[in-house]
Amino acid sequence: MPWQQLKIELNADSLETVEQYLLDSGSLSVSYLDAEDQPIFQEEPGAIPLWDRITLLSLFEASKNLDDILAWLRKQENIFNKTELASEVLEDQDWERSWMTDFKAMQFGEKLWICPSWQSPPDSDAVNIMLDPGLAFGSGSHATTSLCLQWLDQQDLSESDVIDYGCGSGILAIAAALLGAKSVTAVDNDPQAITATEDNSQRNELDPSRVLAYLPDDFQGSNETRADILIANILAEPLLQLAPRFAELLKVDGKIVLSGLLESQAEEIVLHYESWFDMDKPCIKDDWVRLSGRRRS
Repeated sequence: MPWQQLKIELNADSLETVEQYLLDSGSLSVSYLDAEDQPIFQEEPGAIPLWDRITLLSLFEASKNLDDILAWLRKQENIFNKTELASEVLEDQDWERSWMTDFKAMQFGEKLWICPSWQSPPDSDAVNIMLDPGLAFGSGSHATTSLCLQWLDQQDLSESDVIDYGCGSGILAIAAALLGAKSVTAVDNDPQAITATEDNSQRNELDPSRVLAYLPDDFQGSNETRADILIANILAEPLLQLAPRFAELLKVDGKIVLSGLLESQAEEIVLHYESWFDMDKPCIKDDWVRLSGRRRS
């Protein structure tokens, strides 16, 4: 069954009014997109930051008459211009899986590939991660994930205990395991990420004991189980808050890798982490940064 979709570009301060009107008028769903490629960051747990300029997508049944809705929207001249309002017909499809057509195999470093689980690897002799991100972040396409994968590809991980803090789809945890890590602990505050990590570990035929996934409250680290490597591809504010915890989780001379940062945020993070770590020169890709360092005694 086809659907009708309204596409509206507006400012964030007008979003609540327009969204409520659309829902009251019979909209089946409302989605937000970034209208101007503006990075946003969750500064507090549970907060939902929004872009300054938003593209709102509103879905209706094909039989719904949208004339009154369009007329009301066009009267809201203080919210947007008429040129920023459009409607279209969408043919029905498997929406949960439609993104799969854009997910292609990607190479990171010399020997590591990320491959969609529904395709054959382009290089069967490489270290191939068969991945289905599901609802969790992490397919390798984002610069922050790419930077971490490239770092892992350059390491000798044999006999290493690794922590992936903020594991998302499990992409970094699984990469570490396939590259030779002795054990990997994956941590995330999203239950869907725990599920995705466990599913992707099974998809890559890893022994269940090699990659263990936990919610933060369920993860217990101690002096007896300190890791050799900790990777955290999250956001600047959580990285600042978690620095003492990360220092506790790493052995002396253990390596830390931090990402999810814009270049403008790197200096503050480096200065903060230098209380516990000897930090390396930042690695930058597309305005995003990877930081690394070693735990001091």
